[in-house]
Amino acid sequence: MRAFTLAVVVVLVFMAGTSSSAIAQRKQTTGPAVKQIDLDGLKSLLKPNGRPRLINFWATWCDPCREEFPELVKVNASYNGKIDFVTVSLDDADDIGTTVPKFLTEMKATMPAYLLKAVDDDAAIAAIANISTEFHGSLPFTILIKPNGELAYSRQGKVHIDELNAAITKQLAATP
Repeated sequence: MRAFTLAVVVVLVFMAGTSSSAIAQRKQTTGPAVKQIDLDGLKSLLKPNGRPRLINFWATWCDPCREEFPELVKVNASYNGKIDFVTVSLDDADDIGTTVPKFLTEMKATMPAYLLKAVDDDAAIAAIANISTEFHGSLPFTILIKPNGELAYSRQGKVHIDELNAAITKQLAATP
């Protein structure tokens, strides 16, 4: 009887250990790499680099962001290699390995993805507002920056896909 009880205890301990590791694996989602950036990283993304750059600011908790994301994935597929397109999530930093990559995987997103963790939200808003005065912190927010750093397109709220495509096409025609 004693051996049986010991065997049951060992099995229960093993199962408990397996369950907790399974839970930990479920919490850690695999998917696209999401790089955390700070205010300096954001400013770097906003700097001109000689190519048109599309930047979409979004979050998984933002319903309009989630609604427009499939269209942005199509934009990325259409202009892949012709423009630099990045997304910047404003989710909690804790979501960098879970919620954010899970959403990006569901959307089949392949563009570089960042998660902004700014110590000073007002400074981050100001950095973006230096490019587009339309930005006041509301999501989604999308900008297209010309190769020289000037603003080519800005949209507070969900993008109008025809307007965005026209702005990108115009930039590609103007870029040598």
